[in-house]
Amino acid sequence: MLLTLYGHPFSSYTQKALIALYENGTLFEFRCISPDHPQNAAEWLARWPLRKFPLLVDGEREVAETSVIIEYLQLAHPGPVPLLPADPMAALEVRFMDRVFDLHVMWPVQDAVRGAMTGDAGKREDALAAAVEKLTLAYDWLETRLAGLAWATGNDFTLADCAAAPSLFYADWVHRIGEQFPVLRAYRTRLLARPSVARAVDEARPYRHLFPLGAPDRD
Repeated sequence: MLLTLYGHPFSSYTQKALIALYENGTLFEFRCISPDHPQNAAEWLARWPLRKFPLLVDGEREVAETSVIIEYLQLAHPGPVPLLPADPMAALEVRFMDRVFDLHVMWPVQDAVRGAMTGDAGKREDALAAAVEKLTLAYDWLETRLAGLAWATGNDFTLADCAAAPSLFYADWVHRIGEQFPVLRAYRTRLLARPSVARAVDEARPYRHLFPLGAPDRD
């Protein structure tokens, strides 16, 4: 039975799962959750009432949370690109960096977006200022952490890079990764050049008008 992924192309976490699927050429059906596709939304909510996407469906099994989805894919539908190392300690490092990008990069971005979506100018400014502070701390740390590495944990593209790609893509929109972070800027550029990432970015391009902080004219 064909895998089914419920999500939205402009969603960072949907993109994270899509990148993993594209990396391995895994066959699946994408069901977009939007007002234009009410049936997809109804199916998704019936399966996952906690109202978070993406959601992967594999026969009778439903898998939520992007990091878990990607690990499940490696276990149940492995492909030529292993996104989690076999060595337990190396895998732990990948999981750690995955959490760094989700919690310390993407989370502040989402806070800024939520502030902007309130329509309250004060809340927008406060949320953006808090996000800038947190992202600056993350950029500083990542600049040192990524030095000398091709990808997030070494020479291999992994789960951590699936998390990094949408996180840094949108983070740069919220708080530009400046010239003082050449390592991080170069890493983001490599990510966006990766075919799986470029495909996810291109598929989301028609929805850029939805970004409440205003999508910049780049990328």
